[in-house]
Amino acid sequence: MNKDIKERPITREEIIHLLKDDRESVAESLFLKAQQEREKVFGNKIFIYGFVYFSTWCRNNCNFCFYRKSNQIERYRKSPAEVVEIAKQLAASGVNLIDLTMGEDQKYHNEDFKTVLDITKTIRKETNLPVMISPGVISQSLVDEFASLGTEWYALYQETHNLRLFQQLRIEQDYDERMNIKLYAKRKGMLIEEGLLAGVGETVEDIADSLLEMGRIGASQMRVMSFVPQKGSPMELAETPDRTLEMKIIALMRILYPYALIPASLDVDGIKGLRGRINAGASVVTSIIPPRSGLMGVAQNTMDVDEGGRTAEEVKHILNEMNLSVAPAEEYIEYLNVLRERQE
Repeated sequence: MNKDIKERPITREEIIHLLKDDRESVAESLFLKAQQEREKVFGNKIFIYGFVYFSTWCRNNCNFCFYRKSNQIERYRKSPAEVVEIAKQLAASGVNLIDLTMGEDQKYHNEDFKTVLDITKTIRKETNLPVMISPGVISQSLVDEFASLGTEWYALYQETHNLRLFQQLRIEQDYDERMNIKLYAKRKGMLIEEGLLAGVGETVEDIADSLLEMGRIGASQMRVMSFVPQKGSPMELAETPDRTLEMKIIALMRILYPYALIPASLDVDGIKGLRGRINAGASVVTSIIPPRSGLMGVAQNTMDVDEGGRTAEEVKHILNEMNLSVAPAEEYIEYLNVLRERQE
């Protein structure tokens, strides 16, 4: 192994050094080490998540987001029956989890999330699969209700842990409020996912701090996505970063936190970006969407969706070519128990 990549624990200074070093040999050694760490914990198994972005209405005005409140775009809000039916299709295709994602839709806030709670309860019953909710910032009482249903995951991303940059990205949102509610969900027994966005003006020092903060808060799943400029947003003309940065962050996450679930998102580069992210140490494939379902993605809202490039079948095919395979549902549920034990 390259001498620049040392055995754990990696210090903040070493993380910064590895991110700054642009030699191809360093990146290759980093990816190889990450693959070895993943294999120790997961063997040749990869988990896959179905993605149901059921409402594109949002009360926030994040500068990086296509679905920001002030963007004049066509939006949708799927009915409960549609959401459940899509979830059942995904379950039949072999996904391990249903990811229920939404903008911070004021309609659901106004009704105390009754519709979303009902959808969550029905999907867990109809599919027998774990559920991840991504509803944005909600109240402690609502976290209690989701936890009482047995909802396994609460996903809520800071995108950066640099307070100044956070305020530039998430306009008029409170950093501590966002952080504290996911920590509350963790105290209530839910597993939490934290995430960062690469290429939005952060420094390598900021990235190092985010990586260490993810460990400090005890996130069981950690994701990084490369920023993709969105039409109609204030950052529309900003550049997307070289994907090597995202891959190196994935690898560092894997080396720092061998047991963490780390996604390879199809939402940034579509199916063509899968191999690189898996080779960087990812253990989960996210953003699987049924074709012609009327659903959209986030960073790339239509890429590969209706063409069938973001199906479980296509993902399984590519993983098989890489001598990897999708874990059965039972193994994913067993692994969640491992994560809970490590969280206690």
